[in-house]
Amino acid sequence: MIDFIAIVLIVTGIGFFAVGSIGLLRLPDLHSRLHALTKADNLGLGLVTLGTALLAGSLATAIKLLLIWLLVLAASAASANLIARHALERGDER
Repeated sequence: MIDFIAIVLIVTGIGFFAVGSIGLLRLPDLHSRLHALTKADNLGLGLVTLGTALLAGSLATAIKLLLIWLLVLAASAASANLIARHALERGDER
């Protein structure tokens, strides 16, 4: 049963990655693309990591995976903020 839940979480996470990628290609301006990409990718990575943590052989490995997700979550927010601020300062809204 845990294997099934893990696979569902991983496939759902991959779906969020796909939606974020489509948003990156289809949305009109930089801020909309950043918003769609960071939100979808953070949730997608969280679901994939949670699914992988369920399949991990040990609790230590599962905790490491979740810590990696938290670090990527913080880095993603910071990098999106820096990209948006730089574009705003340059006046580049493409």
